[in-house]
Amino acid sequence: ENGTLATHLMIHTGEKPYSCQYCELKFSKSSTMKKHLKIHTGEKPYSCEFCKKKFRWTGSLKYHIRTHTGEKPYSCEICEMKFIGRKSLRNHSRIHTGGKPHPCDICKKKFSTLATLKAHLRIHTGEKPYSCEFCKMKFGQKCTLINHLSKHTGEKPYPCEFCEKK
Repeated sequence: ENGTLATHLMIHTGEKPYSCQYCELKFSKSSTMKKHLKIHTGEKPYSCEFCKKKFRWTGSLKYHIRTHTGEKPYSCEICEMKFIGRKSLRNHSRIHTGGKPHPCDICKKKFSTLATLKAHLRIHTGEKPYSCEFCKMKFGQKCTLINHLSKHTGEKPYPCEFCEKK
């Protein structure tokens, strides 16, 4: 199947002969469908050698391992800041370009990343997925929960960028 002209032509014809048995998705290659099936089966065959966390895909494992090794192979051409993934670099680059390709459908405010748009949407929905383990208070933003936790623990989680004092 891989590398054949017939498989390549499916890109142009839109033919997708391989169907997922769990959902309506169709694929042009059986190998792509097999990768997709892991979402439904929960199969995570790849393990991190450092912490034993398991992953569905080798790419996810490779990305995760960089959190242990500190490897940051992607550099910003403008400020030379380094990142562990291409997506992180792309999101960072918007700081320099001012790009905000993710608009809120409700209030039309624009955001540079999908993650910040999703966090913003909680303002409109009232969703508060972050709970305090001490008092059960709920928060819409993780950073707000972290700030709140310091009231219970006395810990100051944010270091000073100049002297490391928290």
